[in-house]
Amino acid sequence: MSTFSGIRLAESGLVAARTGMNLTGQNIANQTTVGYTRQRVEQTPAPAPGLTGLWPSTLAVGGGVGVAAIARLGDEVLDARVRDALSASGFWSARAAAASRAEAAMAEPTEDGLAATLDRFWAGWSDLANDPDASAAHVVLTNARVLVGQLAAGYRSVANQWSGLRQQVDRQIADVNAAAGQVAVLNGQIREAMQSGRNANELIDQRNLIVQQLSTTVGATAVIEADGTLTVRVDGNALVSGDRARTLVVDGPVDIADGGRVTVAWADRPGVAVAVTGGAVGGTISALAPESDGGSLAAVAAAYNRVAADLATAVNDIHRTGETSAGVAGGDFFALDAAGPAALGLSVVPEGIEDLALAAPGAGALDTTIADRISALSTSASGPSATWSTFVTGFGVSVAGDLHRADIADTGAVAAIAAQQSTASVDGDEETISLLTYQTAYQASARVLTAMDEALDILINRTGLVGR
Repeated sequence: MSTFSGIRLAESGLVAARTGMNLTGQNIANQTTVGYTRQRVEQTPAPAPGLTGLWPSTLAVGGGVGVAAIARLGDEVLDARVRDALSASGFWSARAAAASRAEAAMAEPTEDGLAATLDRFWAGWSDLANDPDASAAHVVLTNARVLVGQLAAGYRSVANQWSGLRQQVDRQIADVNAAAGQVAVLNGQIREAMQSGRNANELIDQRNLIVQQLSTTVGATAVIEADGTLTVRVDGNALVSGDRARTLVVDGPVDIADGGRVTVAWADRPGVAVAVTGGAVGGTISALAPESDGGSLAAVAAAYNRVAADLATAVNDIHRTGETSAGVAGGDFFALDAAGPAALGLSVVPEGIEDLALAAPGAGALDTTIADRISALSTSASGPSATWSTFVTGFGVSVAGDLHRADIADTGAVAAIAAQQSTASVDGDEETISLLTYQTAYQASARVLTAMDEALDILINRTGLVGR
């Protein structure tokens, strides 16, 4: 062993300890950085150098310490679990939020809801049957116009919400395409860094954070390849592969009245739909789906249309059987435009009491049998009020189910993130201890270097001076 090998051994300890202090400082500096994963110095003992000479000693000391790598303390399994949990949370949160807003706009059961307006409409007919004067007729016609306006307003409210969510899907897919491009760029940088032996830990953290956003938005899954790149998939097909990214486009109706289903497809294969079953985009698309496919907004719009159609049919069927005070056969009370949604095409035909057919044929001008029969629709098992009540009850149960699933998914996401952070997050106390440890190691290695220097000083400068 060389006389100067002790200096090299002490120097390796200084380098390792200094690297540890620098890395600990990096961890502490990024303690509050979103997406940062703590790092650790991996050290390895250097073997003893080869021995040569006429009388090589077998008592060789090792060559010190080497820094093998700077390890990123992430867990691929926990990262994948977080992505899956964020996908489910994004889906149910988006779906529940859309249904909750629609339910809130319905304002049931309150005095501002459609059910209360229907009750006032039926009560007006009952009052008119008891006292057939102009004042009571005016109340009936006013309540009818208010009812028609509320049906139209309710439909427009859900239609506007549908259009807003449709535009939101366009924006989300644009964000997905931009994020996929960023992941592709980072893949290229990470692959180049790893192939050249450089540290790519911070780049990996940036990539993982973006991929988590992709999972939350579009339900993306990911797997790490042998070259360090991350392949991101949607519906089993690669959105990002290596340093290349594909583009998604949105297709389908732009208005709730158009019908059909909003879909996502690849830009290079626009005719082939991509099944987005996770993330906020998947949840929003499920809320935008037709009623037959479980779309919550289309179900509300269809309920308004059914009530409008049932109201016109039920009231008109009875009103046509009566006579006005002048003995003229009754006509339609409600007009329904078949060119568009029933909730928007409903209108009131009579202008005053003289247009109301309140009497049964031949019963006399003061008869109010028809008014009484119309008021009885309030309790009909197949009447408009029953139609609306049945829908509101079922929709409330459906919304409660979506909210419950959203809560469960959120809880799962929180648990997954907590498990991930238990491994990857920076602990200030732990880093402080590491800093003190490396500092002590540095001081000790410096002391070894001083001792070696003193020994060499004696060997070089004082050998042969004994007795002088």
